[in-house]
Amino acid sequence: MNRSSSTTISAELGLKLVVPQQTIVPLVASMYYSGSDPYAVRMAFHVGTDEPVEWIFARDLLAAGVESRQGEGDVQVWPSAVSAAQTGELDVIGAPESRGIPGKVLNIELSSPFGQAHFEAPAEAMSAFLQRTYQIVPAGQESRHIDIETELNDLLRNA
Repeated sequence: MNRSSSTTISAELGLKLVVPQQTIVPLVASMYYSGSDPYAVRMAFHVGTDEPVEWIFARDLLAAGVESRQGEGDVQVWPSAVSAAQTGELDVIGAPESRGIPGKVLNIELSSPFGQAHFEAPAEAMSAFLQRTYQIVPAGQESRHIDIETELNDLLRNA
């Protein structure tokens, strides 16, 4: 186990929740990456005063989604050149300054038994966060950062 396995990085991203009533709601998501869980990025969505809602994404899925549509089923990620707010078709609640900001958008669509949500994240900020994760654990080196013996013991203990 090397030093990078105990390293954790985090970042906050300003996201937009696109809801069907042709509205965009700004919110904040906290991103987390740990070398001890090298394949995953955790994203906590802060919605209201309740505890944040956390989703876990494959790091590779987010990275590939910056370039092209990725994912099947519950999580889909894809880039777009313009956000829904910039098309003028949607109202922006609480964030008039979000109109007209140049740059690519990373669309994140989540589905669960409780419903579906479509978020827009700044692609540049997501890419910068992902680059920081690759400084901790380079792409293709993830398996070197997993303690297989501990993982197996945990699985057997919980079986």
